[in-house]
Amino acid sequence: TWRRKACPRYNVATTSDSHIGMDDSCLTEEGYLEKYLGPRRSSVFLPVCLSYLLIFLVGVMGNVLTCTVIARNKVMWTPTNYYLFSLAVSDLLVLMLGMPLELYELWQNYPFLLGKGGCYFKTFLFEMVCLASILNVTALSIERYIAVVHPLRAKYVVTRTHAKRVILTVWSMSVLCAVPNTSLHGIFTLHIHSAGPAGDVNLEIPDSAICTVVKPRWMYNLTIQVTTFVFFILPMITISVLYMLIGLQLKREKMRQAMEAKSGFGNNSFCNIRTQQQKARRRQVTKMLFVLVVVFGICWAPFHTDRLMWSFISDWTDSHHKIFEYVHIISGVFFYLSSAVNPILYNLMSTRFREMFKEVMCHRSHHINPRKHSLSVTRVTLCSVTRLSPIRPLSSSEYIKT
Repeated sequence: TWRRKACPRYNVATTSDSHIGMDDSCLTEEGYLEKYLGPRRSSVFLPVCLSYLLIFLVGVMGNVLTCTVIARNKVMWTPTNYYLFSLAVSDLLVLMLGMPLELYELWQNYPFLLGKGGCYFKTFLFEMVCLASILNVTALSIERYIAVVHPLRAKYVVTRTHAKRVILTVWSMSVLCAVPNTSLHGIFTLHIHSAGPAGDVNLEIPDSAICTVVKPRWMYNLTIQVTTFVFFILPMITISVLYMLIGLQLKREKMRQAMEAKSGFGNNSFCNIRTQQQKARRRQVTKMLFVLVVVFGICWAPFHTDRLMWSFISDWTDSHHKIFEYVHIISGVFFYLSSAVNPILYNLMSTRFREMFKEVMCHRSHHINPRKHSLSVTRVTLCSVTRLSPIRPLSSSEYIKT
């Protein structure tokens, strides 16, 4: 499949000699193909197909709902939700284009019927959306760090315009960085070497066409290792540090709030109540995004383990093959699961998303009092001009701002 291109046991595509020698002269054409390319159909096709089908249905419905909710409700047009929208688009591309192609290859591993252009398109598309996913999550974490740890700066940095620029940059970088791996791929076919009256003849086997790595193996290995470090290990380390700093900041704010409540200072002031409500919203959003990042890391770790294992091991043994087969199956399930689980997290952890999902599914119109949602997460200066306004607690639909 596109995630690892070919099983090493049959990987003659990465060598300069793709011809079958005389030792195989007693094999039928189907025997040649099975010996060098493996079975046409995966032995785990049925259970994997059922798992993928469930993930596909949940993921497509959930991500379409997410995009619809954010696009049709202005109250959802926040910088954080822009990143979630971009992530949902990436997940939809993976589910709607990646999963069907992978299922087809599990059902019929060869021949590849889309030609050289189709091979390039498939490799480029999926490499691009993989990179876009991790960059979106990283940008989202940086935005959350600025909003929580540097709230005054967030007023000028965490804006919708800035979020749009960052998202455009993320997708542009993903397009550019997907080119190296794409350029290493192409169509490979097996040849039969036979001797006849006219001399030696090399006959191509059309049914052996596969989309795989056709450039030197070391180039592919280097590309995978650099990509894994730059687009998974380094971002996950950065995200971990950012959320550690966010956690420390939230802990300090909670301790300060407890001290103020104990002393009774400012308990009855409008400014203090509004500030506490904003902080509560901010903590809730941060908690949801933290869980999203943890789930993202867990789901993507097997995928990168799969690719690193393929790139680091050169001398494959039977035990290596057995372990790799299990890793590859698990990595596929978790890889696509990561594209389906996010809307479930939004529904479980965000009151606003949960209510919006219900409204879209039940075809109810959403009526919002504009004043309800006028306060930004980082704007706390309005207390000076609204001190005389009546104090009104936030409703459940106002609890999460972003």
